Amino acid sequence: MKIVDLQAIMMKIKVRNETAKLKAVVVGIANDFGGTPKVDECYDPKSRAHVKAGTYPTIAACVKEMDALVTVFKKYNIKVYRPQNIKGLNQIFSRDIAFAIEDKLVIPNIIEDRKEEADAIVDVLTQIDEEDIIKMPVIARAEGGDVMPWNEYIFVGYSEKEDFEHYTVARTNKAGVDFLATSFPNKIVKGFELNKSDDDPRENALHLDCCFQPIGENMAIMYKGGFKHTADVEFLVNYFGEQNIIEVNKEEMYNMNSNVFSISEEVIVSEKGFTRLNIELRKRGFKVEEVPYTEIAKMEGLLRCSTMPLIRQ
Repeated sequence: MKIVDLQAIMMKIKVRNETAKLKAVVVGIANDFGGTPKVDECYDPKSRAHVKAGTYPTIAACVKEMDALVTVFKKYNIKVYRPQNIKGLNQIFSRDIAFAIEDKLVIPNIIEDRKEEADAIVDVLTQIDEEDIIKMPVIARAEGGDVMPWNEYIFVGYSEKEDFEHYTVARTNKAGVDFLATSFPNKIVKGFELNKSDDDPRENALHLDCCFQPIGENMAIMYKGGFKHTADVEFLVNYFGEQNIIEVNKEEMYNMNSNVFSISEEVIVSEKGFTRLNIELRKRGFKVEEVPYTEIAKMEGLLRCSTMPLIRQ
């Protein structure tokens, strides 16, 4: 009888930054998210606005868009994991339910409406050594859209107590930032307070990746108006260099232009309608893989939101 070495087949998490060559990723699913919710069931202002306008996306449209994204990943020989389907649950945005930093997978505490989503990735979790899984304590709150490993840094979008307790769209608190600093003592954890609005999606940075994202080796996409403090904007501009930042305006932020996804330092997956951004990316030497994602964008999330990298080179 052949003895199987379980350790040999366990997955080893590896994510040091946002842009190293992608090897394995969890992509959300849209197969059965329950259709159009009631207005009072929406937990972000953009979804609520589309429900009221009668323009909320259909299941079929979202499945088609996600399939287009998976096709790109397969083109680059990337291992794609999908959550188990839970009937009636929106499972599109896999980024928020867990996130990888270095060789650890962090399981955060997310809003009550979304807690079931974590149950759907149990097949992935069982492939990871228990020692490599970190669970946040109850007091610490975070969603993966707010957390960005960037080499020596971990950038985190968050809200201080006053905003966190006031806004439904405030998803990461100071305790979450502090927990990451304690859990990763070799990293510099840099928190950025974000502007929040439960009512106006054009004034709301739901997560850090809704207004900022590093690309390539030393560049970034940024909507400066998403940050609560000018000093934080100045820090990022100084860190990356003004010439290395692609600035987007409020309408582009609303359409999720900063929420693209890096397959590598050279290749970026972007929404095909981001005409100005995609031209600018190509000017700067990037290969841009364009996919349709406008329907999913109506839920205030895009490409980074619906992907959870597990292994980068």
